[in-house]
Amino acid sequence: MAKVTEASRSTPSAAPGTVPRVYEWLLFLHVVAAFMVVTGVAAYGVLVFNDGAAVKAALRPAPVLWNAGAAGVLVFGVWLALYVDGYGLLDGWIIAAFVLWLIAGAVGGRLERALREGDDSVNPRLLVGLMALATTLLLIDMIYKPGA
Repeated sequence: MAKVTEASRSTPSAAPGTVPRVYEWLLFLHVVAAFMVVTGVAAYGVLVFNDGAAVKAALRPAPVLWNAGAAGVLVFGVWLALYVDGYGLLDGWIIAAFVLWLIAGAVGGRLERALREGDDSVNPRLLVGLMALATTLLLIDMIYKPGA
């Protein structure tokens, strides 16, 4: 399998009318999954900060967007890290991304259980805030790639 180098990432992806390369597809799917994660956080925010019809409308898509997005971000992110020359799974910014992904996922899982079971022992607003913070830090890490 051919590796994408820094030089080839900066050139046009493909001639008009041709199929984009693997790198572009992986990056596109990774970014779509990231949008799903952010939308899932927003939907959970609607659930815990509002009452009535808005809550019922967000009840189903919130966990679907969050879970599918989180899985997609992980799968396509790891694939990209393995595919692109110069990136490795042990790079500091990628390890930071794994840690933030785990934190966001653990908090999201706890929130999902609490909402599903009606558990009043947790503060859902705090959990959404933690999800949003971890997700924001994850996006900053992915955009700026500190140390890469």
